[in-house]
Amino acid sequence: MPEPTKKEETETENAPPPPEQNPPQEGETGKGKVWSLGEGAPEETEKRDDSQRSTLFIEKPQSGSVSVGGNITFIAKVEAKDLLRKPNVKWFKGKWMDLASKAGKHLQLKESFERHTKIHTFEMHIIQAKENYAGNYRCEVSYKDKFDSCSFDLEVTESSQAAPSIDIRSAFKRSGDGQDDAGELDFSGLLKRREVKQQEEEPEVDVWELLKNANPSEYEKIAFQYGITDLRGMLKRLKRMRREVKKSAAFAKGLDPAYQVDKGGKVRFMVELADPTVELKWYKNGQEIRPSAKYIFEHKGNQRILFINNCTMTDDARYYVTAGDEKCSTELFVRDPPILVTKGLEDTSTYVGERVELSCEVSEDDANVKWFKNGVELTNDPKSRYRIKVEGKKHTLIIEEAAKNDNATYSVMTTGGQSEAKLSVDLRPLKISLALEDQTVRLGQEIHLKCEISENVQGKWYKNGQLVEASDRVKLYHKGRIHRFVIASAAVDDEGEYMFVPDAYNINIPCKVHVVDPPKLHLDGLGEGNTVTVVAGSKLRLEIPITGEPTPKVMWSKGDKWITDSGRIRAETYPDSSCLVIDTAEREDSGPFRITLKNEAGEDTALINIKVVDVPDPPQAPNVTEVGEDWCVMTWEPPANDGGSPILGYFIERKKKQSSRWMRLNFELCKETTFEPKKMIEGVAYEVRVFAVNAIGISKPSMPSKSFVPLAVTSPPTLLAVDGVTDTSVTMKWRPPDHIGAAGLDGYVVEYCFEGNRFKIYEDTTKWQSSLSFYCFPPQLKYNGYNFESHNLINTVDSWISLTMVAPLTALCELLTTDKMLHLCESGSLINFNDGFSQGISTDLSEELVEPPFNLEADEWIVANPELTDKTKFTINGLPTGSKILVRVKAVNAAGESEPRYHPQPILVKEVIEPPKIRLPRHLKQTYTRRVGETVNLVIPFQGKPRAKVSWQKNGSPIDKNQINIRNTENDTIIFIRKAERNHSGEYNMKVEVENLEDKATIDIQIVDRPGPPEIVTIEDVWGENVNLSWKPPKDDGNAAITGYTIQKADKKSMEWFTVMEHYHRTSATINELVIGNEYYFRVFAENMCGLSEDATMTKESALIAKDGKIYKYPVYDDFDFSERPLFTQPLVNTFAIAGYNATLNCSVRGNPKPKITWLKNKVIIMNDPKYRMFGNQGVCTLEIRKPSPYDGGTYTCRAVNELGEAEVDCKLEVKGGLSFFRLLMDGVPPQVIDSYMREVQADKTEGK
Repeated sequence: MPEPTKKEETETENAPPPPEQNPPQEGETGKGKVWSLGEGAPEETEKRDDSQRSTLFIEKPQSGSVSVGGNITFIAKVEAKDLLRKPNVKWFKGKWMDLASKAGKHLQLKESFERHTKIHTFEMHIIQAKENYAGNYRCEVSYKDKFDSCSFDLEVTESSQAAPSIDIRSAFKRSGDGQDDAGELDFSGLLKRREVKQQEEEPEVDVWELLKNANPSEYEKIAFQYGITDLRGMLKRLKRMRREVKKSAAFAKGLDPAYQVDKGGKVRFMVELADPTVELKWYKNGQEIRPSAKYIFEHKGNQRILFINNCTMTDDARYYVTAGDEKCSTELFVRDPPILVTKGLEDTSTYVGERVELSCEVSEDDANVKWFKNGVELTNDPKSRYRIKVEGKKHTLIIEEAAKNDNATYSVMTTGGQSEAKLSVDLRPLKISLALEDQTVRLGQEIHLKCEISENVQGKWYKNGQLVEASDRVKLYHKGRIHRFVIASAAVDDEGEYMFVPDAYNINIPCKVHVVDPPKLHLDGLGEGNTVTVVAGSKLRLEIPITGEPTPKVMWSKGDKWITDSGRIRAETYPDSSCLVIDTAEREDSGPFRITLKNEAGEDTALINIKVVDVPDPPQAPNVTEVGEDWCVMTWEPPANDGGSPILGYFIERKKKQSSRWMRLNFELCKETTFEPKKMIEGVAYEVRVFAVNAIGISKPSMPSKSFVPLAVTSPPTLLAVDGVTDTSVTMKWRPPDHIGAAGLDGYVVEYCFEGNRFKIYEDTTKWQSSLSFYCFPPQLKYNGYNFESHNLINTVDSWISLTMVAPLTALCELLTTDKMLHLCESGSLINFNDGFSQGISTDLSEELVEPPFNLEADEWIVANPELTDKTKFTINGLPTGSKILVRVKAVNAAGESEPRYHPQPILVKEVIEPPKIRLPRHLKQTYTRRVGETVNLVIPFQGKPRAKVSWQKNGSPIDKNQINIRNTENDTIIFIRKAERNHSGEYNMKVEVENLEDKATIDIQIVDRPGPPEIVTIEDVWGENVNLSWKPPKDDGNAAITGYTIQKADKKSMEWFTVMEHYHRTSATINELVIGNEYYFRVFAENMCGLSEDATMTKESALIAKDGKIYKYPVYDDFDFSERPLFTQPLVNTFAIAGYNATLNCSVRGNPKPKITWLKNKVIIMNDPKYRMFGNQGVCTLEIRKPSPYDGGTYTCRAVNELGEAEVDCKLEVKGGLSFFRLLMDGVPPQVIDSYMREVQADKTEGK
C-alpha cells in the first residue's frame, strides 16, 4: 500500500563520501537546520587557524562551490626537498570521517610527484556533486614528527533545471552491488543475524509511519525488528521527507514517496495533471514502460493511473513519471511472503552402510531451503556425502551409505520457520566365522594369517600392540569378509602376538607367531685365520655376533679351561652377540680361544686366535760422536726387544740441558741408527734421546745422552799487516775475525818462521800447492840427475809430488825456477809451458793468504807468544838483524784454533829510517781562537823513524810546563791547557828531529775575553726631542777587536733601562724621539766577538727634554661607583610554540653586583626539572623548554635579585598542536586531567578571540 508521506524532493544520486553523523534533534526545522548526510552539526564544526603552523604545505586546498551534478577538484602541494620519503596525506569531511575508504564513482583521490621541482601533488576529485556533499572538509599531512593541516569548505548550489522529487528506491538499495550508488555506506554488516523461526500471521505494519513518529534512538531497533538492511538509506530518505516540498506547476498531485505490495499482488500509481494535454511517460529504473498485460494505463480526467499486475521481486525498483520538463518519482517495495514448513522432519534410526532419507515439506514450490547438521550448513556439493533433492514442495536430504559420524541433529530452515530431527546410526552385530591360529615358522619361511568375519568392514592388524602398515615386505589383503596377513620370508623380529581389529567394532582376533633359527657365529669381521691382535696392557673386548632362535647358549674356553663370566678374562653374553673381555692384555694371553653355540635347533663352534703385541723396549742411550757449530752426529743401538712387531723407525728428541722441555727433531721416521741434529744454538749444552717405533706404537724414551755443547772455531783473523820493524823486532797488527761464534774469542797466537826453511823435502810426504796456480809434473821427470815421480791423485790441476829419493833443496829450487816449465796435458805427454816460474807461482801480495805459498811442517813455526794475547797488535822480539821471516796469526777459543792468517810476503828484520814529517791539521794552519776559561787540547800527528824527537817553544822561548802540558808519543804530540788564560796567547813553534833530519811547524793561539766598558760618556747637546752623546773606546779590548757599542736610556723617575741602539760602530750618537718633559740618563756597553762588556759607562748628568710654554697641571678624578640594582634591558616576549619542538625564552638584565636569576612558571619556581635548561651569558638569560606539550603553556617569569633590589619580567607561552581527547585517553592520561586540559585550551581560545 502507498506510504502516507507525500513530500517532494529534488532527484539526486546517493552520495558516496563521508559517513553519517548523529541526526538533528527534534524540533529543528528550516533549510538552515536541515542535517545533511556526512556533515557534522554546524555548531560542532571548528575551523583551525592554519596560518600559524603551515610547516609542510606550499599550496593549500581552497574553499569552492559547485552546482548539483557538477565536478570540482581540490589540490594540495607539499615540498619534498627535506623529506626522505613520501608524506602521509589524509582527507576528511567534518571532524573525523576519513574519505580514503569512500573512494568510488563520485569521489577520486589522486597523487603525483614532480622530480624536477621535488613537489608532491595531492588531488581530491568530486564528480556529479550532490546537495549533501556541502560542508567543511580537512586535509592533513604528516611526516615523522612534523604535522600540518588545512580546512576548506564546499558549497553545493541547486541547479535551476532540476525539479525537486523523491527517490525512495535509491535510499533502500544495497551498497556495493554495482549500481550507481556504489560506495555508499551500508549498515547491514552491523545488524545481527536473525534465527529463522516459524512465525505466526501478524497484521501488516507501516514501517514508514513507525520511522516518522519514532525517536531517533529507536531507528536501529525498528530496522532489526522488521528486517531492514539499509538503515542508512532509510534515515537519509526520512531526512529528505522532512524538507519543505516545493509545489509543481505540471502536477496537481504527485506520486507518493513510496509504495509497498506483497509478492504476486497488484499496485496502483496515480498522478493528477494540472494540464491534461501534456504528454506523460512512465519510467522504471530509467527505462520507459510500455503498455502490456503486466502494465496497464488508465486516463480519468486529469488523473493518469498505472497498474502493475502480479508483482514479483524484479518489480522492486524506482519509478518516475515525466510531464514535460518536470518529473515525479517514487519507490515500489515488493515484499516476499515468508516460506513456512508444513511438514517437519522425523527422528530416524539405521545401521552403518544403509541409505538414509530425511524429508520435509514447505508452503511453496522450489522455495529456498537450507539444511544444517549440528548447526553447520550443508551444501549440495557434488563432492559431498550429502545430496539434497527438491520435488516441488518436498525437500529431501539423502545419505547413500550411513556412517557412525553421521549421528547428529539435522535441521531444515526457511524464511518462515524451521524443523529438526535426530539421526542415529548403529553397527550391525559382528560374528567371527574363522579365527586366527597360532603358528611356528622357521626362519625364512612364509607367515600366513587368515580370518573371516560376518561383515564386510575394513580392519587393522597389530603386532605386540603396535599398528602394522602394509609395505613391500608385509602384505595385507581384504576381500569381502576375509582378511589375510602375509610375510613372504620370516625374520626373527617377526615373532610376537598378532591381532586383527575390525573397524568400528570393539572386538579383536588374536594369535601368536613363533620363529625358530639354528645358532650361527658371524666371524666376517675377524682377520685372516680368525686372528685378533691386541696391544699389551690394553683392554680387549671382542664382540662376536650370533644368531639363533631361541637364543643359543654360549660357551668360551682356552685349552681345557672354561672361561666364566667374572675375572680378568671373562665372557659376556647378550641376545645377539657374545663378548670375550680381557681387561689388561698380557703376552701370556696369546693363543686360540674356542666359542660354542647351542640351542634346540642345532650347534655351531669356532676357534679364534688372540695375539698380544706390545711397543718395543727403549734403545740404549745414544752416543754423540761429533760436534759442530750448530750440529752433531749421534748413533745408537736397536732395542733388545721389538715388542713382537718389526721396528719401523726411530724418533729423536733433544733439549737444552737446563730445560725440561723435549723437542721432536724428525716427524718422519728415521730408518737408520745414525742421525745428525741441526739448527742448535752454539754454546748451549744439549742432550738427545731416541724412541723406537713399531706398528703398535712408540717405546719409552732412551736414557739421555751425555750433554754436549755445539761449538765452532772462529774464522781467521783479518787484515794482517806489518805495523813496525826494528833491527831486532817486528810488530804485526790485525783485525778480529769476521765470525767469532758462541764460543767467543780467548786470544791470538802469533807464529813465525825464517825464510830459509820455506822448502823441506820428505820422501812420499811433500805436497806443493800454489795459492793461485796449480802445476803438475809428468809421471817421471829427471832434472840434474834427480828423479821426480808425480802421482795424480785428484785431477790434472791438483797433484801430489812424491819423491823417490831425498833431493837437495837446491835441486828442487832449480827445477821450480827454470825459464821453461813442463806441464802435464790430458794425454800424459810432455809439452813446453811458455810461462816462466815467476809468472806461474807469483801471487798478489796485497791479497790475504790463508794457505801458505808452501806447506811447512808444524815444528818449523815458532810461537812468538807462549801465552794468548787479547790484543790485535804484537811485537816479535829477539830477531836477528837482516833475516827474513814469515808470520801467521791464529784466533783461539774453546773449540780450538782457527785457520791461520798468513802475511803475504817475507818481512826483512831491519829498521828503516823515515824522514820526519809534521801533519798539521787544517784548522791549526790559521789562528786558533779560544775564550778565557775554555780547554785547549791540540793533537798534532807526525811521522819519523826511528825515535823521533819533539820540542816546543812559545814566542821563541821554552814552554813553561807548569802552565802548559806537553805529551809526546811515537806518532803524535799533544799540547793541553786545562783552563786557558789570556797570557797563553802567542806563537807556538814545534820541531821534530830524526837523527840529522828535522821538520818544523808554527801554531798561532789567541785567548780572548769580553772587553771593558767605554771610557767617559758625555752629553754633548740637547735640543728638542734629541740628545747627542760621545764616548771614548775602552782601554781593555779583551784581546779582540771592538765590533760595536750598545746604548741604553733610562727615565729618571723609574730608572728602567731600555736599549735604543745595538752594534753601533762609532763613538758618538744622537738619540731621537725622546718624550718631552722627561729627564733621561744614558749608558754605553762595549762589544767584541765574546759579547758585551760586563759593565757600562753612564752619563754623570741627566738630559731634560723641556717644552716651551705653560706647564700642564694634571686633574684629579674621584673613583666611579658602578653599583646598580637589577634592570631588564630586554624583556620577555609572548611566544607561541609547536608541541614537540624545543622552545626558548630570552631576556637581558644588568646590575652590579651581578644579580641572581630565578625562573618561575605560573608564579612557581622552576627547580631540578630536567625538562627545563637555564643559561646565562653576558647578562643574557635563556630558558629552554625541551619538547613542550600543551601542559607546558602558561606564564613564565624571570626574576633578578641583588643586594640593591630586584626586578621581574614575564611573558605568556602558548603551545599549539596538542593532542586530542581520544589520543590523550589512549596514552593513559586520567579523564579528569584531560578534562581540565581541554577546559584550559578552550578558555585560552576564548580569551584570544
